[in-house]
Amino acid sequence: MSKRIAVVTDSNSGIPIRTAEELGIFVIPMPFIIEEKTFYEEISLTQPQFYEKLKNDVDISTSQPVVGDILDLWDKILEDYDEIVHIPMSSGLSGSCATAIALAESYDGRVQVVNNQRISVTQRQSVLDALELIKAGKSAAEVREILEKEKFESSIYIMMDTLKYLKKGGRITPAAAAIATVLRIRPVLQIQGEKLDAFKKARSEKQGREIMVNAIQDDIEKRFGGMDQIRLFVAHTDNEAGAQDFCQELAQKLGKEVTQCDPLSLSVACHIGPGALAVACSKKIDRYL
Repeated sequence: MSKRIAVVTDSNSGIPIRTAEELGIFVIPMPFIIEEKTFYEEISLTQPQFYEKLKNDVDISTSQPVVGDILDLWDKILEDYDEIVHIPMSSGLSGSCATAIALAESYDGRVQVVNNQRISVTQRQSVLDALELIKAGKSAAEVREILEKEKFESSIYIMMDTLKYLKKGGRITPAAAAIATVLRIRPVLQIQGEKLDAFKKARSEKQGREIMVNAIQDDIEKRFGGMDQIRLFVAHTDNEAGAQDFCQELAQKLGKEVTQCDPLSLSVACHIGPGALAVACSKKIDRYL
């Protein structure tokens, strides 16, 4: 008799509560500290509320889930399931992965924490991949091993609308931010696994989009083996219209339909601000099924 395996992730995956229920998975809401009060993504803090506070220069900081909440959820799940595959956001962007790995040590292998260096749309795809692997008869440990083996088989490129929030977080100097604002520079950042890095600078949205299209096309052809080997995603921060338009542009230029178009997780949005556009891809795991 095959084991019953549950999949747990956090709201950095961008998976809404309703979708989680449809998929039969569990999503831990990420906490945010706003004016010394704790809010939880999608429970006491919606995307519109978050952006309203962000635009009004309210101080917002991210936090890890409470240890007790994680343990309570795992314990409750293990009343009905044999094993858990827990997929947190990238360990390079948060300490929540290391915390979960430490907590799982006392569960005798029943909780497998996946450190697969992903966030947002690529983290979401890892959850969907986990469900497919479980359906194919893989154990929780096998799912973890496969997802970690494939952890760098994804790319994200993000074009920011403003440097204001990077300046606010102390990630660039006020002088650099001021010069970029005057020159209307739009930075394009990349996430290749562990962290958010600078990639290129654009002088316009059109140029920024072109940089991202060329970069993702290059990755797909040189790293991932071609368009038929990947899933393509678009993400944004409070920029739904721009994201939908970008989806059409990508379909035309790459000859590949976008699999999913989602808001970026609020943990990323906190640092890059509203108006951002992103393109991402992850390699299919069909060979393991």
